[in-house]
Amino acid sequence: MTPLKPYLIRSIYEWITDNNLTPHLLVNAEYPGVNLPADFVENGRIVLNIRPAAIQGLVLGNDEIQFNARFSGKPMRINAPTQAILAIFAKENGRGMVFDPEEDAGDDNPTPPEPDNPPPRPQLRVVK
Repeated sequence: MTPLKPYLIRSIYEWITDNNLTPHLLVNAEYPGVNLPADFVENGRIVLNIRPAAIQGLVLGNDEIQFNARFSGKPMRINAPTQAILAIFAKENGRGMVFDPEEDAGDDNPTPPEPDNPPPRPQLRVVK
């Protein structure tokens, strides 16, 4: 089964832009495979403005988010695996979704929990 997270990111991005708000991503900058501007990373995280007018070539893929942006006037190609995305939200009101980093640590097909054993049947006796 494919992961749910990329679909949620795409739908929330669309909802934010449809409401004329500014979508932002919170990214774990220490995650393997990210290509981010190191000068703007704080405490291992970075907030990226992904408003359509601020970036070019946005690809919200199932495995990775990619786009071109300028940081201090220098063009840069941004790559971030979807597992590195910690949140997507609107700048103006903070509404969006925060993702559980532990959720991505496991595999995409977790084993279902063991069913609970039913409680033992009560032992009743007739007392005369």
